[in-house]
Amino acid sequence: MRAEVGAIDVHQHLWPRAFIDALSARDGVPRLEGNMLFLPEGTYEVELGDHRLEKRLSQLDVAGIDVAVVSLQPTFGFEALPAGERAHLEQVWEDNILELAEASQGRIVPLAASRPRDGFAGVSVGADALDDLDGLTPVLDAVRGSGFLFVHPVAGTPVPGAPPWWPALVDYTAQMQRAYFAWLAGGQSRWPDVNIVFAILAGGAPIQLERLASRGVDVRSVLFSNVFFDTSSYGRRALEVCVETFGVEQLVHGSDAPVIDPGATLGAIRGFGESVEKLVTVDNPNRLLT
Repeated sequence: MRAEVGAIDVHQHLWPRAFIDALSARDGVPRLEGNMLFLPEGTYEVELGDHRLEKRLSQLDVAGIDVAVVSLQPTFGFEALPAGERAHLEQVWEDNILELAEASQGRIVPLAASRPRDGFAGVSVGADALDDLDGLTPVLDAVRGSGFLFVHPVAGTPVPGAPPWWPALVDYTAQMQRAYFAWLAGGQSRWPDVNIVFAILAGGAPIQLERLASRGVDVRSVLFSNVFFDTSSYGRRALEVCVETFGVEQLVHGSDAPVIDPGATLGAIRGFGESVEKLVTVDNPNRLLT
């Protein structure tokens, strides 16, 4: 059993040098050309220096975070790749992130990509994986009683003429709500002992529970101690709704760094006071790792 640690961020992304090189060697998406990242949903400028271990540890120090849980984001669009290409990229990331985790002396804790693997604290899957819970059964069985499942959006769909923020605001939130309700409808009863974390507050799922109640469902029946929601990108108003709906015990600090500046959300958490901050950044995340 892993010893309890201090403040934790359950949602960060870190690219080892070998993974950056693998993306840079590609012709199709996903690929890197210098500091431009080409994804199925669009093209984005990235700061590759944010993925140097020394800089990441320094950023954790500045934020007052002891440990970052890192994953390979499904928004790369791996699900659309041939199986061999996907497996190669995931293995490059996994093999090399283990080296960074060891070099970090425990401050970087990785999640495996798509399927269980020794040395990882759990598994990260795309939101669409919960559309097929039978297909996800081997992963869910593997994290029973050890580690956790982290559910993250997959690549969005380009919309002609839409602004750059469209995938993150429209596609990602819709995916996460679908994944959360798929878990309520068919997953929770089968795997009540699996800790599961939904990124970005499950796409704002807390506000949908009132609508669920209007369809005759007792909302109290969908509140579970093994289901967690990460805070990434949200501020005080959204967090208040989540706390009122699920309680502080089901909220875990996640930042989505370096994609998003973690300062605003972390400041909102700390604005609730020391007791809430400790639950969200220390006690609740430690339940996932111990």
